[in-house]
Amino acid sequence: MGLRHAILGLLSVRSMSGYELKKAFDNSVNHFWSADQSQIYRTLSGLVDDGLATRRTVLQDDRPNRHPHSLTEAGAAELHHWLTSPLAKGPTREPFLVRLFFADRLPIAEIRRLVAARRHEQAEALATLEAISIPELPDYITYALRQATLTNGITHARAELSWLDELDAQLDRFDP
Repeated sequence: MGLRHAILGLLSVRSMSGYELKKAFDNSVNHFWSADQSQIYRTLSGLVDDGLATRRTVLQDDRPNRHPHSLTEAGAAELHHWLTSPLAKGPTREPFLVRLFFADRLPIAEIRRLVAARRHEQAEALATLEAISIPELPDYITYALRQATLTNGITHARAELSWLDELDAQLDRFDP
């Protein structure tokens, strides 16, 4: 999946400016697909250039002009095509696991610090996810699918914390 498809999906909900898209990312899909402001603006520009979105200017007297983007018919067709196409397996890259794989070169105290740092990251991620509340929506399927993505993130964070507990127990064998 590219960022462009995530943006097309968000634009299918409603027209948004780049700033609004960033807020929408942070408040909805950030736990499984993140993007910074500059990536969003670059991608929006490409979507407009490719005819998948339009951009208009809304003049405002009391603040900078707004530039909402809307999905075009071609953009909706591209989103539909992507949603119905076979899921491509993306590359798996997990920097923590690469470090852990080679951590035998470190003293056990350093390995424990590495594991503790990861535990802290995951605990923070879990707290952030558990604080998210998906609002009830009149369309139940939309609500259920959005809740499912949140539940997936929470389940993964809890599973990693459990795995880290098991790893700590294994490390106890080498550092009583």
